[in-house]
Amino acid sequence: MSEKEFVAGLFAKAPHERAPDFVKASLSIKRADLGNWLRGKSDEWINIDIKQSQGGKWYAEVNTFVPKASNDESHTPKKTELTGNEVYDDVPF
Repeated sequence: MSEKEFVAGLFAKAPHERAPDFVKASLSIKRADLGNWLRGKSDEWINIDIKQSQGGKWYAEVNTFVPKASNDESHTPKKTELTGNEVYDDVPF
């Protein structure tokens, strides 16, 4: 298991008890710390998970998951040409 990497300058909290249901988390940013942390990164994208510790405290952790490369073409999605007449019943809008 790899070492956990926390995001310096980014703090996650549970939403306020009177927040509407659509508010899922509250984030606070300490600009100087987050800016310095970001300047130390070379990746184009940084994925961050908001998690909750066993003690109930929320935190931001870098998601370091990298999918395994596969040479098996059976898992490769096939390109499909769309005609513009498709109907999608599962679209929520």
